Amino acid sequence: MGVSTSSPEKGPEDTRGPDDDAIAVVTVDFPPVNALPVRGWFALADAVRTAGRDPRVRCVVLAAEGRGFNAGVDIKEIQAEGPGALAGANRGCFEAFAAVYECEVPVVAAVQGFCLGGGIGLVGNADVIVASEDATFGLPELDRGALGAATHLSRLVPQHLMRALYYTSRTATAAELHAHGSVWRVVPRDELRDAAMELAREIAAKDGELLRLAKAAINGIDPVDVRRSYRFEQGFTYEASTVGVADRVRDRFGKEGG
Repeated sequence: MGVSTSSPEKGPEDTRGPDDDAIAVVTVDFPPVNALPVRGWFALADAVRTAGRDPRVRCVVLAAEGRGFNAGVDIKEIQAEGPGALAGANRGCFEAFAAVYECEVPVVAAVQGFCLGGGIGLVGNADVIVASEDATFGLPELDRGALGAATHLSRLVPQHLMRALYYTSRTATAAELHAHGSVWRVVPRDELRDAAMELAREIAAKDGELLRLAKAAINGIDPVDVRRSYRFEQGFTYEASTVGVADRVRDRFGKEGG
């Protein structure tokens, strides 16, 4: 359980080649639904940044174990620990999303099942998304007493659809995002990891130094500063908490009729 990093292309020590470490897979595993506690967000940020700084790595695959890719923050932790946990979750999410965006090499997100809340922040900042046929994407923030990640949902769907999804807390399917051009490929669930690795190998076959320059150049021409934009959104999450509306909504979370 937790966050782990592996090099699946690495063979036996006596047969290793120069490209065996070219792909790093960062895997999240927080049962039962990958709702990350504060420490989980910071651990994920550290793992992605470490992988990106490794000069041998040319592509990072962001994956998850279990039923779904990510269910956002651990609401129960916030309910139990109060404002300190909320502040920690906000900082942790900011660091994790920024780590994916700022990773020195391209990041391929392999998404299965549900991708909600903080999951949208991760995949919205990834370079490419490969998804399983059962993958769904959404921001149920208004149902959970929070705000945020509209910045990242805006990178996945057109503006008016983003607003409709945000206000209703509805989800979009992988097929729908593929139609909008934000998901590269949709595959059966049992083929997801292979499909993500296939794309990662194609990317990692390029010159490593040139890939890093390309990533920096593409980030540099983004029309929206995703870090500042998301931080602006987080201010309203704090405001909702300060005036009590967040607690009112959050206290209904998981209860009948809530």
